[in-house]
Amino acid sequence: MSQSNTQLMTHGNITKQILWFSLPLLIGNLFQQFYSTVDSIVIGNFVGDNALAAVNSSGPIVFLFISFFNGLAIGAGVAISRHYGAGNLKEVSKNVHTAIALTFVVSVLLTIVGYFITPTILQIMNVDAEVMANSITYLQIYFLGSFGIITYNMGSGILRAVGDSRRPLYILIVSCVINIVLDLVFVVVFGWAVMGVAVATLIAQVVSAILVLYLLIKSTDIYRLEIKKVRFHRDSLEEIIRIGLPSAIQNMIVSLSNAVVQSNINSFGKFAMAGAGSYTKIDGFAILPVMSFSNALTTFVAQNMGAREYDRVRKGIRIGLILSCSITLGISLILFLFAHQILALFSTNPTVIEYGTLMMRSIVPGYIILAISHNLAGALRGSGQTKVPMIIMIFSWCICRIAWITIMVKLFNDIQHVFMGWPITWVISTVLLVIYFKRSNWLKEENNPS
Repeated sequence: MSQSNTQLMTHGNITKQILWFSLPLLIGNLFQQFYSTVDSIVIGNFVGDNALAAVNSSGPIVFLFISFFNGLAIGAGVAISRHYGAGNLKEVSKNVHTAIALTFVVSVLLTIVGYFITPTILQIMNVDAEVMANSITYLQIYFLGSFGIITYNMGSGILRAVGDSRRPLYILIVSCVINIVLDLVFVVVFGWAVMGVAVATLIAQVVSAILVLYLLIKSTDIYRLEIKKVRFHRDSLEEIIRIGLPSAIQNMIVSLSNAVVQSNINSFGKFAMAGAGSYTKIDGFAILPVMSFSNALTTFVAQNMGAREYDRVRKGIRIGLILSCSITLGISLILFLFAHQILALFSTNPTVIEYGTLMMRSIVPGYIILAISHNLAGALRGSGQTKVPMIIMIFSWCICRIAWITIMVKLFNDIQHVFMGWPITWVISTVLLVIYFKRSNWLKEENNPS
């Protein structure tokens, strides 16, 4: 088995392994975030605030559907990582082909369902009538590209599961450049406005899917993809669903709660939509180190659980938390101090900037808590315990968040209380996860069926 691109993390320097595995994830997530951010910058500067609000209002809906599948992708990644760490190479191959079969089926369903229910969802979310038509256009075209984003996420998840976080990065760089160039061509040159950025994103996502499939098909390693072998292996599918379904449900329900939050933001008008949506793009960049270290810990823990290296699991979690929190603290300070200047990149409208700045300064102080929460949850997923993070996140980020916002908006009708729903519920989830880590016997052989 060739080791040129894969990384077995069951021995060696833990800090170096987590850092070098996280760095491509971080840079890759940075480029992935450029997809929607460039859309917003181009629309905000070359079309206007109404179009910017239309693009931004689609974000929570896109994440609602895509995040469910990404939860299943987590299940596939954890299963592959654990079999890879344990040396069960036959099971690695079965999981790869089952995961791709699942990808093809889900992408077709999401494309069809998403396209036709778009108008209904936008109405439920109280999208302003002035931006409704553009919102429908953007979201329907985005759903037509579901195959691209879902296939890339699963394919890159397979590569990362065996320790290859570099080549998914290279693919993202290529697709991001394509997206930026096509945004400018379709919007500035052709004048396609919202439709232009949507088509540009669709094309870039399809290219990324083709490239990741090419890498898997051309590989000579055990995770090689053979199209004729793509089918559902019952035991592999059960394993992927058992591990991934709790994360999928968690992602979708939390995304649904964020859609409810977005609906409350929308009720304050199009400038609030544009300002909050602009900050959301910045937020996507700000939490990249958190997500990258969390994903790295999931792979690290999964491989070492497969190899039964439990001391390395404990050390890896401590190191991951230190690294993630240190970087997050620096980012938080920069965003808090320069909020106004950063948001001015998206719009010159002072009201839009004011809403965005208020949201940023309400949420950013909670990032350090979010870092702890995500990394502990990532470690639990790597150990195969995906139900615990699911229960805690749904309770904290869905039930508590919606309850807080519903009560506070009715009492005060102040948008800042909507924004505070994020950091307050991050604190709740972190406290619950820390209690679970301290009081439960979560690290045990029974959690590792390899």
